[in-house]
Amino acid sequence: MSAPVPAAPPLLETTELVFRRPTGFELRTLPIALARGRSLAIRGPSGCGKSTLLALLAGELVPSEGDIRFEGRSLSAADDRTRRAHRATRCGQVFQTFELVASLDVLANTLLPLRLHPALTLDAAATARARELLARVGLSDKHHRSIDRLSHGERQRVAIARALIARPALILADEPTGNLDPARKREIAALLRDEAAAAGAALVIATHDESILDMFDEVRAIDGGSP
Repeated sequence: MSAPVPAAPPLLETTELVFRRPTGFELRTLPIALARGRSLAIRGPSGCGKSTLLALLAGELVPSEGDIRFEGRSLSAADDRTRRAHRATRCGQVFQTFELVASLDVLANTLLPLRLHPALTLDAAATARARELLARVGLSDKHHRSIDRLSHGERQRVAIARALIARPALILADEPTGNLDPARKREIAALLRDEAAAAGAALVIATHDESILDMFDEVRAIDGGSP
């Protein structure tokens, strides 16, 4: 009998984390271990700390206690420049407030991450991928539409296409289905999950949408930070 193949190390791994704000808010989370191609949904009510956890995983915030490791290296111990490079080149983020640039049209917003870091390439292949992603989120006829002429749901779909454009190794999505109708919610959740699986990326979404939880490999609950 052949020896079992050892399991691949997690792409994203944390210890128990504690994050404290000067206001007195405290978030405590259990350890996370996500292999390439796997997905995790963080559920809980608004204000419980889901967005804070995503910011910790992106390196925007540093835990007060505990460690976050990505591709075997400590993100928590990295300097600010390294953490910024991580977000720019390895991490695709869908923000709850979208963070789109009003002066750019839909296609330009989708391609924006490729303009912001010299390690990324904006070429014909990237533009073709942007067009493909916009088609997959139902915006193939709005490439040159200005952001202020989009509905909230359409803006959210632009933000999702932008998060995926650079084929990130870590996808972090904050309430990615919050402004969508029920059918579109599952389409977008499937897009995020399938993109992560195909690219060997880790996917973490924060959501209070119970209707999509069955689509992810693992579901964790955050009951709320304190006080």
